[in-house]
Formats: sequence, C-alpha cells, structure tokens
Amino acid sequence: MVNTDGEGDAGGVDAMSIDENGVIVLRPTRYEGALPQDGGAAAACHDVAMEEVQGTVCMSCTKTRMKGTEEAETEEAATVQGSKEGAEELLLKVVYGEEEAYKLYCDYGHRTGFSVRKGKQSYFTGTKRIRTKDYFCSKEGLKEAEKLTDENFHDPHTRTNCRAMVRFRVNGRGEWKVIRLVSDHNHNLAKPEERHLLRSARSLIAGRSCSTADAVLYGGYQVVGAPSQMAVSTSVTNNAETPRPDLLPGFSGMTRTSTIGTGDLQSLVNQLKSRANVDGMFYWDVQLDRGGRMTNFFWRDGRSRADYDCFGDVVVFDSTYRLSKQNMICAPFVGVNHHWQTTMYGCALLVDESLSSYKWLFKSFLDAMGNRHPRSIFTNQDQVMSKAIEEVFPNTCHRIAHWHIQKDAASRLGPLNGSKAFNKLFTKCTQGCDSEAEFEETWAEMLREFKLQDNKWLNKLYKLKQKWCGALNKCTFDGGVENEPQSDILSNIFTCIADTFTSVSTIVVLVDKLTDDWREKEFDEDMRCSQRPPACIIKHSAILNHAAKVYTHRIYKLFETYFLDGCGATKSKELHCEDSDTYRFEMTMQGRGSRVCTVHLNKSTMQLTCSCSQFETMGLLCSHTLKAISIKNVCKIPEMYILKRWTRDAKQWVFNPKQYESSYQECMDDEAAYCNHAMRYAYDLVMKSQGQEELRRSLWETLESGEKELEKYLGNVTQYEESYAT
Repeated sequence: MVNTDGEGDAGGVDAMSIDENGVIVLRPTRYEGALPQDGGAAAACHDVAMEEVQGTVCMSCTKTRMKGTEEAETEEAATVQGSKEGAEELLLKVVYGEEEAYKLYCDYGHRTGFSVRKGKQSYFTGTKRIRTKDYFCSKEGLKEAEKLTDENFHDPHTRTNCRAMVRFRVNGRGEWKVIRLVSDHNHNLAKPEERHLLRSARSLIAGRSCSTADAVLYGGYQVVGAPSQMAVSTSVTNNAETPRPDLLPGFSGMTRTSTIGTGDLQSLVNQLKSRANVDGMFYWDVQLDRGGRMTNFFWRDGRSRADYDCFGDVVVFDSTYRLSKQNMICAPFVGVNHHWQTTMYGCALLVDESLSSYKWLFKSFLDAMGNRHPRSIFTNQDQVMSKAIEEVFPNTCHRIAHWHIQKDAASRLGPLNGSKAFNKLFTKCTQGCDSEAEFEETWAEMLREFKLQDNKWLNKLYKLKQKWCGALNKCTFDGGVENEPQSDILSNIFTCIADTFTSVSTIVVLVDKLTDDWREKEFDEDMRCSQRPPACIIKHSAILNHAAKVYTHRIYKLFETYFLDGCGATKSKELHCEDSDTYRFEMTMQGRGSRVCTVHLNKSTMQLTCSCSQFETMGLLCSHTLKAISIKNVCKIPEMYILKRWTRDAKQWVFNPKQYESSYQECMDDEAAYCNHAMRYAYDLVMKSQGQEELRRSLWETLESGEKELEKYLGNVTQYEESYAT
C-alpha cells in the first residue's frame, strides 16, 4: 500500500482510492519536492500532471518520488518564532520515538521554566505511523467556561492561551526532527529554584523509576541486574505471642499456595528490591515466621521519610482495608502536609491482627523514621492494636478517629442512626463539648432520652472516652485531621483500591499511584504558593497581610475565616487583671449559643491563651485570640504562634542540623547521628535538583568543591602525623 502525507499539504505522493467499479485510482497531487537525479525514468513512466490513472500502480515511480520527498525534508530548516536562546539542542538533535521527542521538549521546558503537555498528531494515511507530533506549553488554550482575569492569570491551574509549542516531523527512516518552534510565552516562567517542581519533570522522573517495577509486576520473575542479596531488614519474632506457622492465614501448607502464590510473593520482593535500587532512601521490611516464611511487609520511599520529618507530628493508621482473596490487610500510615492535604508515610501488608504483628509493624515504622515518635496517632477501636501502641509508642497520644466510631455506630445502633436528635447529642459528645463536665452531662442525657443504659457497644465506647472525646484532649495536637473536609478524605483513603485484584504486587503499584496523585496535588499547591501570596479579603489589614506572607494558601484561608469570625461575629468583654501587662477577655461567638471563652494576653511577652485550646490542637490562633490582639492593636502574628508546619517554608532547612542547636550538637558528638543527618540532607538536595540541569550541575560542583577541601584537610593531617612521628 502506498503511504501518503497525513498533513495533506503537498507531500508529493499520490493519494489512492477505489472507485465504484473496484478499480484502484491514483490521484496525483502537486509535487513540490526536489526532483530525483534519475527523474527521467520517472517522467517517462508517469506524467505528474495527469488527472487520473486507472489500473495498476507503478510502485517504482512512487518509491522514487518518496525518496525525493525525504531528501527534501532532510534539508528543510526548522521555522522558529521567537528567541532561539537555549534551543540549540532541541533544534539540532534527532530522536527516534515519541517518548524521546517528549523528553527532549520537556528537558528544554525545564531549562526554560515551563511544563509540557502533549498535543495533536497526524499519521501516514492508512497507517498508525505518526507523521507529525505537536507538544505544547501546559498553559496552551483556555479551559471551558473559564475567563482570564488579573486574579487568576498567574494561578498555576489557569490556562492563558499560551502559543509556545514545538512540532516534530518523522521521515521515512523513523527520524524525529523539529520543523517548527514557537518559543515565546505569555506568562511568567518558573524560577530556577522552582523548576524541579514542574509537572512534566515529575512525570519523567516517575516514568523512569516505574519501568523496572512494571516489568516485575507483570512478569513475576527475577529482575535482571538486581543485586543477589536481599536489600531488606528481615525480622524473626520468636516470642510466645507469635502465632504458630501452621496457623498463619495464607501461609500454612496448601492454604499458603492457594491464597498467595510463591510467584506473587517473589514478584513483590523483586519489586521492593528494584525500588530500593532506584531510591537510595527507600526502606522496606519483612517479618518471617518460625519456619522462615515471609508474613508481614512494610515499605516507604525516601520522599515519605522527608515528609514525615516535616509533618510527622500526627499519624493516621488504618487497618480496616481487607484483601479477601489474599487474606491480608492493607494498612497505610498517612498524615497531613502544610497545605492540609493527605500525605503518605508508608504502607503495610499484614497476614493477621495479632499483637505480635502490630508490634513488629510499629517498631519497623519507627526504625524507618529514625525512631521519631508522633505526637498523636489515630486508629480504629481495635484493642489488640491499642495494646501494641501503648508498648511501642509510650509517649504518643492514642486517639480513636471519629469516622471509625461513626462507621461502627451505623452497624451497632440500627434505627437510631436515622434520628436527628440522637445524632445531634452523639456528635456533641464526640466533638462539641467544652469541658469534661459538659460531656458527662450530655452523655447521660443521651442514654436517658433514648433508653440506652444497657447498650453494650456504647458502654464499651464510654470506657474509652479518653481516646475520642474532644473535651478530654484539648491539649493534644491533631493537625485538624478530624475537621471537615479532612475527616471525609481520611475515612476513605483506599476506597479506590478494590478487593478484586489477585496480586499483592498490584496493590503495591496502586498504593504508589495514589501516593503520586497526592504528591501531584501538593506540587500544584507549592507552585501556586511560589507564584504569589493569597489575596486578602481586607487588603489593608496588617495581620492578614502578614498571614498571607507566611502561610500556604489553604491555611491562610482558614486563618482568614477565624479572623473574620473574631472581628465581625464575636462579642468581647475586657476584665480587670492585677498584672498591668496582662489583659483578660471573655468572648462570645454570635449565633453559637451562650458558650464563653476566656482569653489572656500578656502584652510584654505576647503570650496568648484561650480556653477553647484551638492553638494547642490545630496550631492556628482561634477567633477569640485574634479578636483580643485586634483590640490591643497588635499588627503581626506573634512569632511563637506561627507553626512552621503550616508555612510556605515548611520543607526548607528541615535537614540542616545547624537550624537546631541540639541536633547540631548531636551530630558533632555522635557518628551515627552525623551520618543520618548528612544522608538525609544530601538526599533532600538531590531530590530538589532532579529534572533541572542547572541545579544538578551546581550540586555536582558543590560536592566536588567539598571533596577537594576534605582531601586537602586529610593531606595536611597526614603530613602532620608523619612529621610528628619522626
């Protein structure tokens, strides 16, 4: 079959069709290519000006014309609209596939400061072979029903109808070359220090790291080139609480083979080993039973460790996701980042819910996180798990998540779940009481009104009140994980992972994909914060402008809501204090009953306290304290009440021990601590430089300079020791 130019613009090759009699008709188009050297024979065979030829097609003539066209294409220079600066490699390099072309333009985009989106393509007629392929700036075009305004023009999610693009043409030899480049953009480009955050940079990095894992996942075989030793910390538990090997679900005799095949386990191990080879900070662990067989798994990547270092004060652990075909539990460790978004800290596959399994898992989690304990951990009501937490996390506040209580209530309380009156009292008991006395009174009223004094589930829940009642945890930091909409998100972490998959390796890939989606959203918010501060609803408010400079966009909006509630919907009464520097206020929120909150403000030290304890639990000043400092004309948020985990700079300088005197001294005194901090610091710098050539070059030069200084110092020490010895 004759291939024709898919663009339809004077390709020089005849278009072929079939008439009503079934006769092949060759309709010549105007020939614009350079005539071949042996064009005489072609001219004798066919006149290119003929209007129609019926019968057989002369293939020799057609091939000659195609050859002439290819030679003409080879000599065609690329059309460039705009500056050629930095585009030399893009214009001159020849690639041999769609992904190579995409990567070439992405590399150019990274150097310049924009992200890339794939565009349209044309084909050789009658084939699926690509003829031309376009790639655009990610801000090309306009979103449907979206109007460009001064407010949204610089938003990273807004398309600005940018015309920047590149077009590749493929010749008959399969060579991809640029034939058109538009290099000018109508929007701001990313700064050098921000370019590693570009979406297409992340896509390329993710694509490179997943190729081996995909091969393992779908092939189920040993990775060629993978190290022979197992890059894993294996744990063998031999205490009396460990279930007997023959009783472990899915791992006993024939049951093990039918539930989780040996090939599936090998594929999982190979996949984790492959990830460890790609990511130098990747950690995974497996527990072995007494027979030396693999039971429980835990893994986390290097990014999860970095995120935990920044936001690991609150952890949500959910062991309610069952994989019935594998007879295993998929249990993630998650938290919230500085944008109040979900972030992944690690994931586990467990064969049972025994005390030994939970203890092993929590110890493995601590090992993976440098033995740093969270301030709070949220779980379900499992009492075996609760005992394991008490032993492994003795200084961590264990909380039962409200969404787990609500799910249990749906199955335990029957028709009561449809009662608005009951739900109002029940919700008040969990989250709406201001003191222990108010909680006890409300709980008693609920039992009495609905005659629930003998309800076993509620009586059991009452005994655990210290772990779920908000009034009894007013000094425990929770990061707002139980506030809407976070509670809705965290209560359905793995709903996208169905129970129909037959491979544990598939589960791992799906967890990784979900994690990548979360990180993509974090990247979008990082870009939005880096481009401009959030718009203040009161433009000339000094304290709102200060908050807009320090907080991320989403946290600022929370702060702004509290500020407006405080200043516009709060009644205040100032009371006398003996200390002249201390002010005392009683605050009442309009439309929220008669609840009174007491605020103390020391003007000399700027120390604030409020009986609602929102700062202690959430890390943001409440409406009552913001009202108090507004009354006293305080124009900035006191520094001690700006929690770094909510700021735009939450991830900066986290791994440099000089930022914290105690950490720096520990690094100077302890070799292990020094190695740990140095490796994490270096890893963070490497991650920031990924996808950006200038940053990679700068990092290499810095490392080389440091190496020279070390070698120089070591040389001087050696010379001194030799001279001293003589």
